[in-house]
Amino acid sequence: MEPETAKEILQALDDLLEQERSALLTGDLDQMAVLLDRKTVLIDALNAVEPEHQPDLDEIRGKVRRNQTLLDGALQGIRQVAGRMAALRQLRHSFDTYDESGRRHTIEGAVTRQVEKRA
Repeated sequence: MEPETAKEILQALDDLLEQERSALLTGDLDQMAVLLDRKTVLIDALNAVEPEHQPDLDEIRGKVRRNQTLLDGALQGIRQVAGRMAALRQLRHSFDTYDESGRRHTIEGAVTRQVEKRA
């Protein structure tokens, strides 16, 4: 059943924002995509409500800001992991060291790929 009144839309959006928060806290990024589609529909429905019938949105705005902060943190964490993974991949190919005078020396890594064939 789709919400019809502004109050129903607001309650559905409030419930969805709580689900979104839970998904962000547990790292369930697949759920985030599903919730985004539903959130878009609810926000569009809320925007379609005549201005004189629109409810007070202060509480919803607070929850949206809270979830945005959580999402920003999750994205920052993903970027940090991606950077760390790139650094680890680089270590497979070479390793940089510095001598006592500050000159850099690169030690090339030997990546050997072997396939063992068994009869």
